[in-house]
Amino acid sequence: MNPAGRPSKLRTLLVLGRVSNLPTVWSDCLAGWWLGGGGNWVALACLCLSASFLYTGGMFLNDAFDTEFDQNNRRSRPIPSGAISRRAVWQWGFAWLALGLAGVSFLGATAIVLAVVLCVLILLYNASHKFLPVSPVLMGACRVWLYLVASAAGARGVGGEAVWKGLALGAYVAGLSCLARGEKRRGPVPLWPGLLLAAPVVMAALADDGPSWKGAVVFSMVLAVWTCWALSRSLDWAGSNVAYTVSRLLAGIVLVDLLAVADTSQPWCALFGLWFLLALLLQRFIPAT
Repeated sequence: MNPAGRPSKLRTLLVLGRVSNLPTVWSDCLAGWWLGGGGNWVALACLCLSASFLYTGGMFLNDAFDTEFDQNNRRSRPIPSGAISRRAVWQWGFAWLALGLAGVSFLGATAIVLAVVLCVLILLYNASHKFLPVSPVLMGACRVWLYLVASAAGARGVGGEAVWKGLALGAYVAGLSCLARGEKRRGPVPLWPGLLLAAPVVMAALADDGPSWKGAVVFSMVLAVWTCWALSRSLDWAGSNVAYTVSRLLAGIVLVDLLAVADTSQPWCALFGLWFLLALLLQRFIPAT
């Protein structure tokens, strides 16, 4: 904190960018890239960096669009608290998006076209999520499109497996986004978003066979246990904690990505475990929502 009692400029930027969720962005990139055929590790590094810029830009713009709402309901957020101006947040947000698109431009024409569509989805979500009931679908679509951008950077490019498993991830993210809309509710959360959260496990049961089926079974169980445990924190009247549930489900995106790959023969699979733990660690210092 600075002498005036306000958070430092660095912390303000970290909170605006929801950087505790960046490990989930990297795991999306790794899973999508591998489903697209893998290949060049330099391309993967460029992809992760570019996706980080795009995600951060989207989060900055989320606060810029939500300024009026936050002034009335969440005055601790950086803009209404006076930690940073709305104009600066707009500028930072679009600058991050521009940097992300510039990085993706090194990954080929298909990747850049898909990244432009991703930026459009990010802007549509941020502009409409406070009044559009189906905005969780847009949030899920952003993650689906990130899978497509990532697979376009792979050796084979965008294929059916990346599309279908990306859609399963999108359903999971839409489900947790539905829960997040009720973050201030009193009492237990509704159970129907759990059907969307189950999409990755259902997809694994339908799509994973051959050498990957054993890994799919194990990782499906891990994801199911983690999801049920996170939901259990919001299912009773006495101690419902939706924010906690949503934060843990956000970290669970890494487990969804691990299930999408379901290949324990690759040493880099350990990255998923490291990123999952990192997401949980960062949530202790930077709010995920």
